Amino acid sequence: MSSLFNSFPIRLDGDNLPGLLNEGFRQFGFQLPNSAGGGGAGGFRIPGNLGNLGDLRGVFNNLVNNSGQGGGGGGTPWTKGSYHLKNRLLKGGLTGFGDVFHPGKDAFNLGDKGSGLRNRGTVQDFQKLRDECLSSGTLFEDPEFPCTDSSIFFSRKPPRSFEWLRPTEITSDPRLFVEGYSRFDIQQGELGDCWLLAAVANLTLHNSLFTQVVPNDQSFTDQYAGIFHFRFWQYGRWVDVVVDDRLPTYNGQLVFLRSSQQNEFWSALLEKAYAKLHGSYEALKGGTTCEAMEDFTGGVTEWHELQKEDQTLFKIMLKAAERSSLMGASIEPDPSVLEARTPEGLVKGHAYSLTRVKMVDINTPNTTGKIPLVRLRNPWGNEAEWNGAWSDKSAEWRFIPQHEKEEIGLTFDDDGEFWMSYRDFCKYFSRLEICNLNPDSLTDDEIGDGKKWEMSVFEGEWVRGITAGGCRNFLETFWHNPQYIITLEDPDEDDDQSLCTVIIALMQKNRRAQRKLGAECLTIGFAVYKLDNPENQPKPLPLDFFKYNASVARSKSFINLRELAERFKLPAGTYCIVPSTFDPNEEGEFLLRVFSENSNNMEELDDEVGLGEIDTRIQEDPELKNDEDEESNQKIKAFFEKLAGEDMEVDWMELKQLLDFAMKDDFPQGAPTLPMQSSDSMLGSIMNLLCGVVCKDTPIGQMFEQQFEGFSKETCRSMVAMMDVDRSGKLGLEEFKILWMDVRNWRSVFKLYDTEKTGSLSAFELRQALNSAGYRLNNHILNILMHRYGTKEGRISFDDFIACAVRLRSMIDMFKERDPDNTNTAAFTLEEWVEKTVYS
Repeated sequence: MSSLFNSFPIRLDGDNLPGLLNEGFRQFGFQLPNSAGGGGAGGFRIPGNLGNLGDLRGVFNNLVNNSGQGGGGGGTPWTKGSYHLKNRLLKGGLTGFGDVFHPGKDAFNLGDKGSGLRNRGTVQDFQKLRDECLSSGTLFEDPEFPCTDSSIFFSRKPPRSFEWLRPTEITSDPRLFVEGYSRFDIQQGELGDCWLLAAVANLTLHNSLFTQVVPNDQSFTDQYAGIFHFRFWQYGRWVDVVVDDRLPTYNGQLVFLRSSQQNEFWSALLEKAYAKLHGSYEALKGGTTCEAMEDFTGGVTEWHELQKEDQTLFKIMLKAAERSSLMGASIEPDPSVLEARTPEGLVKGHAYSLTRVKMVDINTPNTTGKIPLVRLRNPWGNEAEWNGAWSDKSAEWRFIPQHEKEEIGLTFDDDGEFWMSYRDFCKYFSRLEICNLNPDSLTDDEIGDGKKWEMSVFEGEWVRGITAGGCRNFLETFWHNPQYIITLEDPDEDDDQSLCTVIIALMQKNRRAQRKLGAECLTIGFAVYKLDNPENQPKPLPLDFFKYNASVARSKSFINLRELAERFKLPAGTYCIVPSTFDPNEEGEFLLRVFSENSNNMEELDDEVGLGEIDTRIQEDPELKNDEDEESNQKIKAFFEKLAGEDMEVDWMELKQLLDFAMKDDFPQGAPTLPMQSSDSMLGSIMNLLCGVVCKDTPIGQMFEQQFEGFSKETCRSMVAMMDVDRSGKLGLEEFKILWMDVRNWRSVFKLYDTEKTGSLSAFELRQALNSAGYRLNNHILNILMHRYGTKEGRISFDDFIACAVRLRSMIDMFKERDPDNTNTAAFTLEEWVEKTVYS
């Protein structure tokens, strides 16, 4: 490596460095992927501040260390499988250049900017807090998850009084691990979270998965300070959760998850950290194994109903095992009996872990061959096991060669683990859950001859009136949903029909943590459309596309679960994925992930942000021509001169009077009043207010809510700032004339889309209205505008529409001023940035 660096000149610039870097990486056997830089295959874009050897070395190390993120876009993938996180909030990394964090491995502290989770208190750093406790000689007490009843139950009081004790108060020799960790360390307590325990049991089967969740830098002997930390995958990122080691007990015994060894506490502390992440222990009551498996791995989970005939399922299970996927199974619960036992020794409504899937050699007196077997484990870890064929000590095992028994690690203990045939598994179990690991979950050494998935990830949100368009039943708004384009290039290696396996997973974010606030999961689903000529399709796909094109794949149903995942076999080609809620205007954040056996290229199908042409209907508006007649101009000029005074300039207050006067005939002034009462009387005001509330969501109610009452002071201040070149806080006549032309255009746009003359627009019309005004915006900008300027009913008033247009014009002009060559980049000093954003 040193010879490579020494071959470069001391000073480097963006002109000579890309070619040198590409050549240098080729010397090391790397081919830079398209995504590494701007335009062209193997392109590499250099930041303007890169100018010395240390900077170059940092770029090189960053690329090599994060090579697993490459892949996918042409060129040779740098690992088996790749991970692509597309997140606008962190695009370019926290420092603005490159992916400075690795989404598959790096962890954020809970509540950190970039963690994807809202901070519920102080951001806690494990190393810093432990050092503080060691310095002061105190044991950590977590103020963010206190030892109170509310940390256990959010809906009721505990059934009895629990005592929070540290492991040092429970046993004389507490350990995090006793003789390592295994699936037999897990025993369920009084909490109904067997779904979580089944996932924990699977977690212990892979060392790197386990140490990612349970870091090995903590113990009860070395640097013990009563503080521990665990990592969980949350919606595209790993989040580090700190807890103290005080645990709920009753009569000196742990109440919830515990180990089979009385002095081993890793599993109990893991459960506490997971409870903290979701707000309380009670929040963990009831769930699916797939949810926890995803939070422990960052994988995608799919469900299979076992009662339905599927000739390919065992092959899918073997492929899953080849990729080290985690698997769980359950039996449909008995509604009248909690965890009812079956005659075969199984427990209904209980989550089991699948710990092995194998075609096993069998030699019977009549035949020799292979039989499909599966191994399962009951999280209770006791004698509650399957008692049918291939159970512990059953007669069938005599037909299995001794070397095969040794290879599969066959034991006959009352440990909750047992084997059964695949046929019986499908007969007696109801559902199989497979968690497909993301490409970064396991190292190449752990994978060995196995394989990894290719994965692309996008984060998005449904915003009322903008991107919450509902399902295809609501065709007029369906096209407003976020749209994602994916290209499948190569069929599966062993597919006879040359099809591509693709798993599409749609996850809604942060719903379990909001259960105490009454938030339940939204009903979500998705549809997939084939694009025969993707280069010539508009962005995003318009209403007409969905009118005349049927989906080629879709989720089987819309369902109110945290995540919905479906497996498809599709021909190579380009497709558009449209995720949505069932009903329009249901707000929420989501994560869309796509797994495929070979590379997939995924992008958001959306407009580029910038300026466009003003709608011809606006340019030809007769009202604009009327405003241009000499009489109208003279009236406005006379009023301007009257307000401006001797200096012939107006401030924002005078501008408000001027614009309100100029538009007094365009919109009804003020909310209507009831004929029987004067609006100046207190009783009249109260009656008007009541009519606005009682008639809410009706045309009458909108009259009381949406009538134009003149421009707000904030809008007028923004208009002054937009035109105020000399930063005087005032506008001269010529500046006002230019502003007046813009305001007239925006007024015409508003009227064009306010067809019912309510004084407001539906937010679903905002994109088209701003397009008509000459702005090209994507969903992310539109969502932000709706959060900033919209009402909770999904409406945009005239004043807010003008404020929105003014702010867009100001920010785009500011940027274009610093980007004369249209490079789509601009540079500002901190002082300049503060000045221009504060005064806008």
